[in-house]
Amino acid sequence: MSSALMYLLFMAAGFLIGGAIALWKINRFISGVLAALAVFCGAGAVLRLMEVV
Repeated sequence: MSSALMYLLFMAAGFLIGGAIALWKINRFISGVLAALAVFCGAGAVLRLMEVV
């Protein structure tokens, strides 16, 4: 279960950063929100990878 959650968090981070890049010229606020969510998902996945959480 832990590896599936880690995989989903990494995938979510990738999709969110892609959306942030796509929205950069349209709406920078939403782009920033998506980038922040991507950072949180990536950090959660790395913590899950290190088995800290």
